[in-house]
Amino acid sequence: MSPTALSAGPEHGHVTFLGAGPGDPGLLTLRAVEALANADVLVAEHEVLDVVRQHARQGVSEVNTDSDPSQDPAPGTGTPQLTVVDGTSTAAATPAVRDAAHLVMEAARGGRRVVRAVSGDPGLDTYAAEEMLACAAAGVPFEVVPGIASAVGVPAYAGVPLRDAQGADVRFVDARTASDRCWTEVGASDGTVVVSTTLDSVAAAAGELVSAGRKPDTPMTVTVAGTTTRQRTWTATLGTIAQTLKQAKVLPSPDGGRPVIAVVGERSAAAQRDQLAWFESKPLFGWKVLVPRTKEQAASLSDQLRSYGAVPHEVPTIAVEPPRTPQQMERAVKGLVTGRYEWIAFTSVNAVKAVREKFEEYGLDARAFAGIKVAAVGEQTANALIAFGVKPDLVPSGEQSAAGLLEDWPPYDPVFDPIDRVFLPRADIATETLVAGLIELGWEVDDVTAYRTVRASPPPAETREAIKGGGFDAVLFTSSSTVRNLVGIAGKPHNVTVIACIGPATAKTAEEHGLRVDVMAPEPSVHKLAEALADFGAKRRAAAVEAGDPVTRPSERRPGARRRRSTT
Repeated sequence: MSPTALSAGPEHGHVTFLGAGPGDPGLLTLRAVEALANADVLVAEHEVLDVVRQHARQGVSEVNTDSDPSQDPAPGTGTPQLTVVDGTSTAAATPAVRDAAHLVMEAARGGRRVVRAVSGDPGLDTYAAEEMLACAAAGVPFEVVPGIASAVGVPAYAGVPLRDAQGADVRFVDARTASDRCWTEVGASDGTVVVSTTLDSVAAAAGELVSAGRKPDTPMTVTVAGTTTRQRTWTATLGTIAQTLKQAKVLPSPDGGRPVIAVVGERSAAAQRDQLAWFESKPLFGWKVLVPRTKEQAASLSDQLRSYGAVPHEVPTIAVEPPRTPQQMERAVKGLVTGRYEWIAFTSVNAVKAVREKFEEYGLDARAFAGIKVAAVGEQTANALIAFGVKPDLVPSGEQSAAGLLEDWPPYDPVFDPIDRVFLPRADIATETLVAGLIELGWEVDDVTAYRTVRASPPPAETREAIKGGGFDAVLFTSSSTVRNLVGIAGKPHNVTVIACIGPATAKTAEEHGLRVDVMAPEPSVHKLAEALADFGAKRRAAAVEAGDPVTRPSERRPGARRRRSTT
C-alpha cells in the first residue's frame, strides 16, 4: 500500500498504542490481541513485528520500522526509518523515510483503525508519547494498551526478583541516555538498580555505578534476548562483569550492540538465581527441534515443545494428493448418503480432510453422517472430526492405533446391526491390519483409497545444511515413512542430533538408515514422544549441573564429538 492510499476513507479513525512486551508472544494481553484482530493498519517496530503480526487479521496493511540497527539512533532521539508494506501482496512498496506520527495520523484521519505497536510498554516509549500528543492535538481518538516493560519482564524470566521482603527501592536507568546526575543518584542508593543498556556497554555502566559509590563486589546479572528462547544470563559483580563476558566469549562481538537488561543490588536475588531461573532451566530450553510434519499436523506438538522451552521447526516430509482414480471414493461417499454403511472408520487427519473435501464438492455437510457410527483411530483424528461437526462414537480407550481401535471395535451382530458394512477411507500405503481385523470380527469392509501420500519437496538449502551439519538439537520421527522421507529429501541428521522415535518400528527404520536412537516414546503417541524428549533433556541438564559442567545444547558439542548411546 502506498502512503497516500492510507488517507482514503471516512473521517473518524482511531489509534491504539499497544505495548508488545519484551519479546515472548505469550506476554501480549487479551486486549492487545483483540485490538490487533480489529486493526486496519499496523505500525510496528521491527523487533516486535513478528510478535504482533500473527494476531493481525489477514490483509491488514503493515507499516514496519525496518532500519539498519547499526544506524539506529538511541531510543528517544532521531527519526525512525519506516517501510510501508502492503499485507495483501508479497512485494514491499518503495522504502521511504517517514515520520511515524505522520503515518499514524494520516491513517487515522482516513478513518482507519490503527494499532501502533512498540516494544515493552508505550508509557516508556518516547516516540509513542510524541504520537499520543499529536493525536490529542488533532482530535484523533486514541487508547493505550499497556505492555510488560522489558525492565520488569526480563528480570522475571531470568529468575531475578527485583524486591525482597524488606521492600528495597528499585531504580530504573536507561544507560544510553542517563546523565551524570542520574548515575550519582542511583549510586548513592542501596536499592536495586535495573539498567537498560547494550551488551558492549555493560562494563561501562558498571563502571559508572562504581564511580558513583556502589561497591565493586555488588552482585550483577546481565540478560540478553530476555523472554525469548535465545535468552542468556550471566551472573557476576560490578567489578567482574567485564571479565565474565570476556570469558564467555560474547565480547568483543559484532552483536555487541544488542539490548540487555542488567540488575544490580545486594537484594536482587542474583545469588539465588540457580534456584529461581525457571525459564532457562526448562528441559529443552533453546533446543532447535526438527518436526518432520506439516504445520497443520504439528500444531499441538509444536506448542507442547515450546512449553518445554524448545524452538520447533516443521519440515513436511509427506505431501498428500488425491487418488489417481477418484471413482471409488465418489461411490463410497454416495453410499454414505444412501445408507450402505453401518460404520465409517477414520485412521488419520488426512482421511477426515479427504472425506470433508468430497462432501463439500457434493454440497454435503456433517449432517450426512446421521445414522452412521463413526470411529477415529486417536485423539488428533477425533479432534479433526469434531472440527467438522462430527462427534466420534468410538475412539480407542488404550493404544491409539489400528490395533487399539480393533480391541474396542464390537463384533458384527446380525440382531443389532442392520448393516454389516464398514467404509474405510485411508492412504494408498496403509497397512492391512485394520481391514483383516474387521473382517475377523464379521464385518464387510470397503477399503477405499481416499488420498495418496508422496514424498514432499526438499526443504530450503539452509534447512538441509542444518540437518546434515548438526544445526538441529533433536529430530522427532513419528513414523517409519518420516525417517525414509526426511533422509531422502534432506539427508541424514548429523551424529550430534538427538534422535527420538515414536515406537520400535520407527526406531528400527532409523537404525537401518544409520541413525542411533536416543529416545523412544513409552507408547505410540506424539505427545508421549515429546514428553520423553523433555525427560531426556532434563536428565542431560541435571547430569551437567551435577558434574559442574556448563549446560549446553547437543548442537553446541565440539565438532566430531562422538555421541554415546542412551538407554532412554
